[in-house]
Amino acid sequence: MPVNDRSLVGQEVAGYYIEDIVGKGGMAVVYLALDPRLSRRVALKILNPVLSVDDRFRQRFILESRTVASIEHPNIIPIYEANADADGVLYIAMRYVDGLDLRRLIYDRGALPIAQANQIIAQVAAALDAAHAHDLIHRDVKPANILLAGDHVYLTDFGITKHRTSISGLTQTDQFIGTPRYMAPEQINKEHIDGRCDQYALACVAYEALSGRLPFPRDNDIALLWAHLAEQPTPLSQVRPELPPEVDGVMMRALAKSPEQRYPSCTAFVTALRDAISGQPAGAPPTQASAVRRRQKAASATSGPSKLPLVVATVIAAIAALSLVVLLVMTQKGDSWARYQSTTAAPLTFEYPADWTVRTHGDLFVVASPHAAEFESMFVSGAAADWTTVNEVITGDADNAVGVYVQVSDALSASATAAQMKAMLEGLLPGEIVVDQPVPDRAGDSDATRYDGSLRDRNSGNRLGFVSYVIDRRPKPLLVLYFCAKNRCDDATEGRVRQSVHLS
Repeated sequence: MPVNDRSLVGQEVAGYYIEDIVGKGGMAVVYLALDPRLSRRVALKILNPVLSVDDRFRQRFILESRTVASIEHPNIIPIYEANADADGVLYIAMRYVDGLDLRRLIYDRGALPIAQANQIIAQVAAALDAAHAHDLIHRDVKPANILLAGDHVYLTDFGITKHRTSISGLTQTDQFIGTPRYMAPEQINKEHIDGRCDQYALACVAYEALSGRLPFPRDNDIALLWAHLAEQPTPLSQVRPELPPEVDGVMMRALAKSPEQRYPSCTAFVTALRDAISGQPAGAPPTQASAVRRRQKAASATSGPSKLPLVVATVIAAIAALSLVVLLVMTQKGDSWARYQSTTAAPLTFEYPADWTVRTHGDLFVVASPHAAEFESMFVSGAAADWTTVNEVITGDADNAVGVYVQVSDALSASATAAQMKAMLEGLLPGEIVVDQPVPDRAGDSDATRYDGSLRDRNSGNRLGFVSYVIDRRPKPLLVLYFCAKNRCDDATEGRVRQSVHLS
């Protein structure tokens, strides 16, 4: 099958009907195509036929594309199929995202607002760390491979990944896999590479997003590659003066020539970058002073020249307790509850308080909460999520900092130990994860394993407790997680949600 750009428009390729070109590069052309089998449009990437001559490359492409397809992560573009057509030409079908890529956004607008740049880079970092956990290296992190669907970010072009045990950055056809503007020194030198080469590229992208210019603007590729090997970029705080000098140290470490000098993960890099930008030392709660003031105000409001007699206080406490019992009884009667209906993102039904809002994020996950929008934004960003808006909920409306999160993922296992579940959840959820020992249980009419624990914002120290249930559903396990702004969430609402679960 010849790959001649527009000559394929209107043609059928491997069962897909080509409608238009949406992008192209030296190694592949990406088409908008229709999959008539499922009546959906896909992005169909067809690789240059010269690559299919390399038997090792062809085998690795298919194998590793299928491995990527098995990774359930909200910021990794879903892959539907990867194979070779009847003529041996390699192709990969993936979700079509109708939106800008980061390259176009920077080209149109220049340096991005700091908050927007932080949000984008954090989501890419979460995607990369998830891939690295599966021993896959992207090797071509660049703005053109970062797709923007509103506030949601997808990292794409995982079709030419590299296992960490590989060594050369070249195929047998002597083509670099990577882009010189963002290429780590060890890739240029054809040395052993691991996920830290992706961190270097991500740091180049972060520099460009925050400054509107490349860290190494050079006139030709030779000068550019030499700069990556031997030169230092202009400090970011000089290019964008409103950034504090602490940012320069973070960027210098992520752009270190030696991978051993970089951060241990992409998430660690973006967390350090965010802390440097905010001027907030890691682990120091920004809301501590305001919390102290609130406690002092509450104390002064309840203190005075006289105190309530003990018997009056006891009566008031009894009335409060009785009111709570009445409220719980009314809740249990189901007068103010609604039922979530099954979707691709959450193939189950469950009950939730009717005054909550439900957000179904594509086919990735579902969150139901009085503050669903805030929690959706946090959960979609993964391990390096910015908790700022959620922290406002936790500190200002703690009683309503609750909700239900549901996700299907083959990264889960109902037989996992606490340590294994911690590692699994760290790839799916935001913040630092603590997990108690697993307990056999039931969620509605299904056997499940219960894992209690908490999520902690590394920046503020704020926590969300959770009670989670992993159901060994086929073909992929299902996570039902109830969270709240308390150390433990084993309450009447959690019990009702758990009992109402019914798999579709």
